[in-house]
Amino acid sequence: MVQLSVKALKQKMDRNESFTLLDVRELYERDICKLAPDQHIPMNQIPDRLGEIPKDKDLIVYCRSGGRSANVCGFLEAQGFTNVYNLAGGILAWSDDIDPTLQKY
Repeated sequence: MVQLSVKALKQKMDRNESFTLLDVRELYERDICKLAPDQHIPMNQIPDRLGEIPKDKDLIVYCRSGGRSANVCGFLEAQGFTNVYNLAGGILAWSDDIDPTLQKY
């Protein structure tokens, strides 16, 4: 799996590139903070909801710090997904490097 920095994600957003941003955190975590626009499927629901995840564009997976999203990336690649990227450092890195107003937890 390829690691994508938060700065690289921000550049993709600024250039209006087409990709899917997949949040694999729990709903209560999204109530604290989230990146938008994104698609939300909690990590434990990924196997049952594979059909909801687009395969035709880059897929950037994120969580709080990058651990859960790395596990999901590995699983998705094993299921035949390509162009899968793990957001290195997760939403914590986004708060540190891109948007310090984003609430950490």
